[in-house]
Amino acid sequence: MSSINDSLTAQQTWRTRWALWRNGILGSRKFQEWAARTPIFRSVARRKAAGQFDLIAGFVYTQITYVFVQTGLVQFLRDQPRVTTEIERFLDLSAHAAERILKAGVALKLAESPQDDLWVLGEVGAALSVNDGAMAMIRHHQLLYRDLADPLSLLREERRGESELSAFWTYASPAGAAGQNAAPYSELMRATQPMVWQQILGRYPFEQHKKMLDIGGGSGAFVEAVAGQTDTLELAVFDLPDVVPLAAERFASSPLGTRIATHVGSFREHPIPAGYDLITLIRILHDHDDDVAQALLAKIYESLPARGNLLIVEPMAETRGAEAMGDAYFGMYLWAMGSGRPRSLHENSGMLKNVGFSDVKEIVTPLPIITRAIVAAK
Repeated sequence: MSSINDSLTAQQTWRTRWALWRNGILGSRKFQEWAARTPIFRSVARRKAAGQFDLIAGFVYTQITYVFVQTGLVQFLRDQPRVTTEIERFLDLSAHAAERILKAGVALKLAESPQDDLWVLGEVGAALSVNDGAMAMIRHHQLLYRDLADPLSLLREERRGESELSAFWTYASPAGAAGQNAAPYSELMRATQPMVWQQILGRYPFEQHKKMLDIGGGSGAFVEAVAGQTDTLELAVFDLPDVVPLAAERFASSPLGTRIATHVGSFREHPIPAGYDLITLIRILHDHDDDVAQALLAKIYESLPARGNLLIVEPMAETRGAEAMGDAYFGMYLWAMGSGRPRSLHENSGMLKNVGFSDVKEIVTPLPIITRAIVAAK
């Protein structure tokens, strides 16, 4: 045993030795007490303690937010200032219960009471009130919370069984998507994707292309947005048989109907339609395991003409300042969903180069925590 420990010690890099030294200091109760008493370290100690408490209380915070969103209280307070009795009637809660949730909202800056018995949205609540995608995800998260009620069991299950999320995202279900209702997840995609693709509009020259195919395009919200950026680009959506009719219905009575085509198929089983010099994957790749994702990229490469481009837009792991979003949030979400994993920019670039793409570049987005973007040229 000693020789094994000696060998491990000898193999430790400076980063490992630093982490062990740091943990020894931060994990010392005496050091924590000293830091809390020392003026120069007191603010740091308090911030670290608050961060630790957020790990403990995070679920409670999300449930408080859920009440504000699910009941419509966010919009109710947005319309005009409200007195307490109005809110009690709106929520159908007793005076004590309404006061408890309102004060909880104040603590999270969802609500604010600028004067006695008058309530308005707080800073966080005001920003949330115009973010339909975020509110849709907050409602949807009840499925995730049920899957995470026993996280160890979820991990030990190794994604072999049905979960709330895999049943919702029918293409990720072990039972398969055939005959299942795609409308609920398509509606969620419609509500939440804009906050992703809005990060790329105006930052990629769509007008340089002749024809664009959006794979997994759902009801066609993204191609509709791109159509508003350029008058000359021909557009198309490629998606599953139970999804494409939603796009067809969307454009049936629209002037865009003659400009936007639809292709029915599964990229797992069918070739990618040819003839498009731009193919887009908007929050699609990370939903699939490595073998599926790699095969999809290979099919896309084959379908593109010379000098054609692939544009990938989605949240990515190891994003500076948003590390928790990647491997923590999306890591567990996609595990519960039963398909996919968050990948870093470096991993995605490597997969693209593996199938033949030689020119792979990042397009800088305003809010990398929401999404990053890669363009790869054939």
